[in-house]
Amino acid sequence: MSVISTEVEFTLPVGYRDADGTLQRQGVMRMATAGDEILPLKDHRVQANPGYLAVIVLSRVIVKLGTLEMINTKVIEELFAVDFNYLQQLYNRINQIDGSAADAVPEVGAFMGKRDLLQMNGSTLK
Repeated sequence: MSVISTEVEFTLPVGYRDADGTLQRQGVMRMATAGDEILPLKDHRVQANPGYLAVIVLSRVIVKLGTLEMINTKVIEELFAVDFNYLQQLYNRINQIDGSAADAVPEVGAFMGKRDLLQMNGSTLK
């Protein structure tokens, strides 16, 4: 029986400065579920501003950022734009949003192909 890795470690280009002034750069993002993409659509902030969808989705799939005890929308809102963009690109890569990874990954053993792709892009699967 094989174990599927569903989390990816990352390092933010700049980092998030927490309330104590500590710079948090190392984190872990997990693969998204259908609920991660569907449930935020009901949120009033997304209905008022569809651009807020990415903030909510990232707050759901980032499971670790430095020593922070919790990742919420406030943390994501306070990220520097370069870090926010980096996380959006990472999200798209690990969830094969652009389709390019899906084209490169065979049906059988797809996740191994994805791991190889991520390692080529400088990310490491756990």
